[in-house]
Amino acid sequence: MVRFFKVQLDSLARLAEDAAMDTATVHNYFDSEGVVEHYAEAAERVGLWRSEQLIFQRLFKTEDTLLELGCGCGRIALGLSTLGYRNIMAIDYARNMIKQARLLARRHDRAVHFRMGDATALEFENELFDGAIFGFNGLMQIPGAARREKALQEIFRVLRPGAWFVFTAHDRDNPRHRSFWDKERQRWRNGKQLSALDDFGDRFESTPLGDLYIHVPTNDAIRQTLKAVGFRIEVDALRSAIANESPDVREFSDDTRFWVVQKPATSPQP
Repeated sequence: MVRFFKVQLDSLARLAEDAAMDTATVHNYFDSEGVVEHYAEAAERVGLWRSEQLIFQRLFKTEDTLLELGCGCGRIALGLSTLGYRNIMAIDYARNMIKQARLLARRHDRAVHFRMGDATALEFENELFDGAIFGFNGLMQIPGAARREKALQEIFRVLRPGAWFVFTAHDRDNPRHRSFWDKERQRWRNGKQLSALDDFGDRFESTPLGDLYIHVPTNDAIRQTLKAVGFRIEVDALRSAIANESPDVREFSDDTRFWVVQKPATSPQP
């Protein structure tokens, strides 16, 4: 199984020097045939992670109206439906992902609403959803800090007061990766980073399925952005601290950090 993000600490992956790091570059990767096939396989073979199930069932009631962003081929949404969740809206901006997700929903007789959508410009009214999920590090695959913050603003807008939002992100503070990031920091200081990258922490990895963009943030940077948007941070924890995942899950995805945040029930007083 191909792993989508595996930092190689002993060498740099081959990087596409002439690639422009824009939304089209990222979109084309996720809409490609091989990537869609990989996500479809994960939807059927991997399913919900144990950590995801523990968190979602603790936060969300089965009757809640939930929004999943960056749903891919429906791994999370279909898994939630299997657990009895009845009101799931799942969106992705890759047309071929949504086509495959709908096919899988029909095949398994799951009543999940899949539609195309852009997390940075949600076509939903204010305060519509009881909860939101942005799984498998999807938020950090939006290129550009401003775009990622815009997505968080949009999610905040469509959540009802008191609603929970769960997402995951890789952890640049992880001591296991310190050597790599020390070397990367020196490249940026010397002006030798790829011109395609916008911010320190951006990665553009070559995989057998194509060139994959992802931003690897610090925990402090995430906290600052969440607080600026208005979210209250409940907890953050590495997946490995939450559950002992199956071999299939560990092969599909590296360890990642869960963030559980809340839209306050009431606005703070001036």
